[in-house]
Amino acid sequence: MSKTVELQIEKSRNLVEGLRKHLKGNGGGVTNEEIDDMEKAVGELEAANAEVDRLREELTPKVKQMNAVLTRVKEAYADKKKTLKGYYPQEQWADYGVPDKR
Repeated sequence: MSKTVELQIEKSRNLVEGLRKHLKGNGGGVTNEEIDDMEKAVGELEAANAEVDRLREELTPKVKQMNAVLTRVKEAYADKKKTLKGYYPQEQWADYGVPDKR
């Protein structure tokens, strides 16, 4: 859970609890319906945050795997480009998809 979301949930719960304890009916400019709506929104935030945490747990290993493959591809690209530049004159590099110029 992100610290920002966690902190907001905690602060909102404390506020809802305080409002419920000290407000009778419609006093203080806040209605019971508004408190119920806020409590419902806090619950929705908690559920959404739990879903995001679950997705992050699934995504993290996949991102690491993708980064490892990306590193291999970059290394292979650089190696092949270097080899190609060593064997062919600059005028032919574009034919092989190498736009670099010396």
